[in-house]
Amino acid sequence: MTKSLSIVGAGRVGRALGRRLQQNGWRITVVAARTGSSAKRAARFIGAGRPVSGVPAAVANASAILLTVPDDAIASVAAELAENAGEDLRAKVVLHASGALSSCILDPLRRYGAAVGSMHPLQTFSGVSVPALEGKIFAIEGDELAVRMARKIARSLGGVPVRIPSPKKALYHAAGAYAAGLCLAMEEAGVRMLMQVGLKRREAQRALISLTYQVLENYNRLGPQKAWTGPLARGDFGVVAAHENALRELEAEFLDAYRAASRLAARVLARDSTAALANLNALSENEKVVARAKGG
Repeated sequence: MTKSLSIVGAGRVGRALGRRLQQNGWRITVVAARTGSSAKRAARFIGAGRPVSGVPAAVANASAILLTVPDDAIASVAAELAENAGEDLRAKVVLHASGALSSCILDPLRRYGAAVGSMHPLQTFSGVSVPALEGKIFAIEGDELAVRMARKIARSLGGVPVRIPSPKKALYHAAGAYAAGLCLAMEEAGVRMLMQVGLKRREAQRALISLTYQVLENYNRLGPQKAWTGPLARGDFGVVAAHENALRELEAEFLDAYRAASRLAARVLARDSTAALANLNALSENEKVVARAKGG
């Protein structure tokens, strides 16, 4: 199996993977993007590949084609590739890099004899630099030939390929959203709370990043229960109620998120999740009683 690859998509993921693969001995044949200028910039960043606009048949000249376009563009790009390349796709491998979508979205290419799959690195891409991919999980699924190619690509990047069931792609991707994007939202919300009490943004960031690092290190070293900290972990529901009362001074999402995250923590971290959730429910019921009394 020759190590030749076409890349369709000139964004963060395509540029980063292309550059690292080129450095690791893959021959990048074509770099395609919506516009010629975008394709040229991506090819320069990668250090290889003939830049082209659109999705011409030349994309199929490589043994593998990697689609790194946004999720909502994959279906239309696949349809355009099928129309332009047709029978040239026979025995070729086409992979997309979406974390949430399965290889089923590439069915138009399968009908022309291509083996299709997906390969998603569980890694953030800033667009500023190429992240280290050694040891990172690459979720792969699809046709057997495509899975073998995805494994080869992942391993050449130093990644760890893990095959997952196609119907579970969205759940896999949701896990990453929890640990990355939603975690960042919680961190930023905490920073804004500290700014409300007088800390400067940089001071608040440093304080909470240090705290978060410590918890994550403990989680990695000791496991979830021993790393869990805070009033809910201690069963101090009076402090939880005080937190909720303080959060009413802010926009509604702060309190809503605190309550939802507390219930999730009770479910996944508490040794007795039933008791922890019952205590949280009791707080909510007490609040309703007090609100009705004030209303009366």
